[in-house]
Amino acid sequence: MDVIHATGIDGARQASGIAVVIDVLRSFTVSAYALAGGARECRLVTTTAEARAIAASIPGALLSAEENALPIPGIPISNSPTRLLEEPELKDRVLVQRSSAGTQVAAAVRPEIDIFAASLVVARATVQACLFRRPAVLTLIASADHPEDHACARYMEALVRGEKPDVERLLQPLRDSERYQRVMSNAWPGFPPTDLELSLMPDRFTFAMPVTREPAYLRLTRADQADPSQ
Repeated sequence: MDVIHATGIDGARQASGIAVVIDVLRSFTVSAYALAGGARECRLVTTTAEARAIAASIPGALLSAEENALPIPGIPISNSPTRLLEEPELKDRVLVQRSSAGTQVAAAVRPEIDIFAASLVVARATVQACLFRRPAVLTLIASADHPEDHACARYMEALVRGEKPDVERLLQPLRDSERYQRVMSNAWPGFPPTDLELSLMPDRFTFAMPVTREPAYLRLTRADQADPSQ
């Protein structure tokens, strides 16, 4: 299997084989916690207006959105796993997501390419799901040119190769960054420090997150390792 590393929307447009769209901080970490909590599915869109309209059409839907990594008035789940977990009940609910990186990049993948959404918390399960399909090419797409997305991609490639990667070493550039320090100092609106702890736990969940295309959105669902459809 050839493993290709790509970044952003341009990388998504050129993806081949199976595309894995990675957004660690925080879109596809939020998706994973929602599905782990019993949510039925996540619906991914590229604009806040679309997100609001879809959420309004679904009884009990949850809405998670941010613009330029900042909260949007009236939307309490600002792409934050911490805020998501404050919801009293997730079971059977639909999470509608709009983010500045992950949902944009997933939407840019060509229609003929199969997609998985991924983050560190589902990295190993995603690799196993991809290996089950035996693609000739696996494209690992960092949604943004951020150290945590690249670290997750390198971690996943190492797992593909049968290696034992040191995820803490891979994440050190993130921990050394001004961005990380800003979050840890609780100086980023809508981005509590606990989001880092929740997002940087490799392999917390044992399911992958395949993405399918619908006319108005991308549907992200849970595929457990024992599921033969992976």
